[in-house]
Amino acid sequence: MRDVAIIGVGMIPFGRRDEDTLVDMLAYASMHALDDAGLGDKGVDAVYVANMGGGILQHQTAIASALVDRLSLLPAAADTVENGPASGASAVKNGVLAVASGYYDTVLVAGGEKMREVTGWKATDFVATLTHPEVEYPYGITLPGMAGIFTRLYMEKYGLTREMLVAVAIKNQAMGALNPYAHVEMLITREGILDSPHSVVNNPAMADPLHLYDACPVSDGAAALILCPLEMAQELTKNVPILVAGFGQATDTHALQEREDPTDLKAVTLAAQQAFKRANLKPSDIDVAELHDAFTILEIAESEHVGFFKKGEGGKAVLAGKTKLGGQIPINVSGGLKARGHPVGGTGVAQLVELTWQLRHELPKERQVKNAKTGLSVNFGGFGNNVLCFILKRGGK
Repeated sequence: MRDVAIIGVGMIPFGRRDEDTLVDMLAYASMHALDDAGLGDKGVDAVYVANMGGGILQHQTAIASALVDRLSLLPAAADTVENGPASGASAVKNGVLAVASGYYDTVLVAGGEKMREVTGWKATDFVATLTHPEVEYPYGITLPGMAGIFTRLYMEKYGLTREMLVAVAIKNQAMGALNPYAHVEMLITREGILDSPHSVVNNPAMADPLHLYDACPVSDGAAALILCPLEMAQELTKNVPILVAGFGQATDTHALQEREDPTDLKAVTLAAQQAFKRANLKPSDIDVAELHDAFTILEIAESEHVGFFKKGEGGKAVLAGKTKLGGQIPINVSGGLKARGHPVGGTGVAQLVELTWQLRHELPKERQVKNAKTGLSVNFGGFGNNVLCFILKRGGK
């Protein structure tokens, strides 16, 4: 198996993009990645596109084929990958395996979603299609509902507080305000969403105990990256190659209530353990992380399950400043899903684009983790029933 490197990345600003079609967005992000890699008119051998909702929301399928044609990359192989909110990382995994095996030398991975052209309720229902079709979806369960249940259980078991959740929201939106690609570029304060007499209006309950500012926005957006063998990276690009040092993937029961302990995100733990083993690293070796914070509780829980903190200590770590820029382990310096946004099929790719910029030391100082050499991402599918974890490393082995 060959070592695989990321040699080019691209992203477009997330938010509401009424002027663009789904394929437009994927094409723009892909062109940025191709230009960044310096491939020019050389093309690629294969294209993997991550998308969850094109068939439902845009009545369009075979999106990878459409993208290859739009970019004039014919006759590159084309595959569309659907794995719920973990579609992005799943597409990257397929690209990594294709290059590692020696079957392809250059692979484009793009991920994106166009979710704002429907109502918020329609988007919520669309995402809820990943719940169990017999014992969950027919009874009105949604992902915010599941997150609320999970949060209440976490509070009862570990003493998690609203203040800890609010601290995640404040931290991530502060970073999003510095990120030109972020959907939400708005600062929030504790007083405004927790202590103010107007907080009930400013930050209404969404799925108790979660409130409006505990959730990510519904976003349009796309991101892309280029993979090649590490041994070929210097021939193809002037960029610092970023090694895909390891990845892991695991599943858990589809129905949340079938888990022995619903607060135990086993798939996150197992995926992280696989990634660390393959990378020959441990949690303390990671310099920066992008965790899937569709809800503030998930950043805290994932930080514990990947091994950055002990169970029950993640919320305290946020309050102590351990997860902010300059802290023990900076988490979601991009603003995370909470502020950058969550076009579900694009999130797993966007996380790796952000980590690549971090490890190439290309970001402005107000967002750059000093001397970052290793990065970790968690792309959380379903409600933790299909999870991927990636570890990237600067400059080769």
